[in-house]
Amino acid sequence: MLTVLYEDEQFIAVHKPAGMLVHRTKLNSSERVYAMQVVRDQIGSHVFPVHRLDKPTSGILLFAKSSETARAVSELIQRHEVDKKYVGVVRGWTLDSDTIDYALKEQLDKTTDSKARKDKPAQAAVTEYQTIKRIELPNAVGRYASARYSWVEMNPKSGRKHQLRRHFKHIFHPILGDRKYGDRDHNAFWLNTHHIRKLCLAATELSFTHPYSSLPVCIRCAPDFPAPVLEVFEIQGC
Repeated sequence: MLTVLYEDEQFIAVHKPAGMLVHRTKLNSSERVYAMQVVRDQIGSHVFPVHRLDKPTSGILLFAKSSETARAVSELIQRHEVDKKYVGVVRGWTLDSDTIDYALKEQLDKTTDSKARKDKPAQAAVTEYQTIKRIELPNAVGRYASARYSWVEMNPKSGRKHQLRRHFKHIFHPILGDRKYGDRDHNAFWLNTHHIRKLCLAATELSFTHPYSSLPVCIRCAPDFPAPVLEVFEIQGC
């Protein structure tokens, strides 16, 4: 069972836990549990994903209850009329607010993208962020005598693969727990001290104008980061 955050005749939004795939993929053929399958079984009808979350990312996941509704929301996304907000814990102290405008090369998978062009130019990618809180721990990590972290609200203005994870690596503030783009020393510190290996990135707000009722829809959820992470920031989680 997944926690339902919003539901009407056209949509259902659930909280996807970290480590769960949105749908079946050739790259993870050994996986047996998918969010789409769980929601389908939960409500007794087919659902259609209108956006994706990386496997290690938790938070709001929206499904349409028909292919027509899914297409309607896809058009909203293409017109940049769906607003997504995430929160993440990153290494170091970020600026109070900033815009990351950094084009990203498309990442191709050998299995699923074997026929895709490999010479495509980098695609425009923009992320706005605001720093909510900063902390400093009296623990030596890497070459520094203390460990600094920022609690950041992220607002991607485009939807490139791994955009937030790649953008924050680009500005030298990788997201805590990111095994692919993160900082090994800081990941090891949290693993060794608190047994935490979870990516600290969560989709916490999704808002759009309902394509049928024309009413505003705003879906929110609290981040489900591990308790020790929430405690040091004095943040209330799920």
